[in-house]
Amino acid sequence: MTALADAGSSFDGGLYTRIADLARQAPAPLDSVVSAWSTYGLALFGVLLLMAWWRARREDAPRAAQALAAPLVVIAAFTADSAIKSLVREQRPCQTLHTLTLEACPALGDWSLPSNHAAVAAAAAVALLLTDRRLGGVAVPAAVLMAASRVWVGAHYPHDVLLGLLVGAVVALPLMVAARRAAALVDRLRASRLRPLVASR
Repeated sequence: MTALADAGSSFDGGLYTRIADLARQAPAPLDSVVSAWSTYGLALFGVLLLMAWWRARREDAPRAAQALAAPLVVIAAFTADSAIKSLVREQRPCQTLHTLTLEACPALGDWSLPSNHAAVAAAAAVALLLTDRRLGGVAVPAAVLMAASRVWVGAHYPHDVLLGLLVGAVVALPLMVAARRAAALVDRLRASRLRPLVASR
């Protein structure tokens, strides 16, 4: 894995450097908005997942099961992404290329590949698409913007965020499909004191 980790800068280091230069030359308000989104934007996905659960309480049992499972699916994607990071051990581009970036460069040992932010955003977007297409229509472009923002602020190479998006989607899709099989559990919950968790009335 070491060879792969060391190949990051030669793969798309030039593109990363050009984006970092562009970010430094961009208007300060734009950089502030992108930096804020990069730092706090994942909260939007949490809100969307909460909305999806609330709306799914009015839906059939398989859809409600998916809404309940969605946060766990996102956690699974984050865990898988972090495991890959610990195996690949790619250094952050700002450490390797010594580039000035909008975001403070993480310390040595805070690995770069794949991007956790991108993986979480992608997993949430897939979960939302399968649970509530309208909310998923908001989450998908938001996930792309989250991935792009991580490159813009200098935290990741482009390939880091692309792989992060892929990991998040690949982990989330089968788990969300499998979650539909928990419909029987939702039916039992709807007949119990926990009914408010899975039914609107």
